Amino acid sequence: MYTILICDDQPDIVNALKIYLAPEGYRLLEAYTGREALQIVQREDVSLILMDIMMPQMDGITATSEIRKISNAPILFLTAKSETEDMVLGLNIGADDYITKPFVPVEVLARVRSHLRRYARLGSRVESDHSLVVGGVTLDDGSKTVTVDGEPISLTPTEYSILRLMMKSPGKVFSTRELYEAVWQEAALGSEGSVAVHIRHLREKIEINPSQPRYLKVVWGQGYKMDGGN
Repeated sequence: MYTILICDDQPDIVNALKIYLAPEGYRLLEAYTGREALQIVQREDVSLILMDIMMPQMDGITATSEIRKISNAPILFLTAKSETEDMVLGLNIGADDYITKPFVPVEVLARVRSHLRRYARLGSRVESDHSLVVGGVTLDDGSKTVTVDGEPISLTPTEYSILRLMMKSPGKVFSTRELYEAVWQEAALGSEGSVAVHIRHLREKIEINPSQPRYLKVVWGQGYKMDGGN
């Protein structure tokens, strides 16, 4: 059974999300401040987090930064359209996706299911000797680990899925739409912008100099590609 943490300082929103998600059989936990959310993650095995941005005591941005030190569970921001800058900042520090208020129940369920599938794949430990190597980057899809020049790095499920897809086809140029639809497993519908944020975050983890990437490169006007670091 998956455990989902819903964190929002408005009880009506928490209750609405519980109504959407309860029929799916998830175990649902609730928090009303970022500090409460962090405390729950510290003691519970949480599979996914729905996180509001503006909250008392500890906001969603700070909570996400702290949670990322102890958990790779997918974090989906609950955002208003006026919180675009905060949403981008949240993606930069480790959130995986966002859902815009007011919520559409079908969208909430689709995004939750998509991220849980990806988290389950990342968390599984299937015995396999299959690995992907591009330059100094090695991805072991059996142990779900990534190393750069022999040093292990920690990735979120979304970052892992993007890197794995691109490492399977080194040199291939992926458009942002292709990356979004392959990783999120849904139509892009204007959400491709979040791909650029995740690519930037990946660069910060695997590149010596993210502003001059060796591996994850942009092909202007077309998309991104992974090459051997030459």
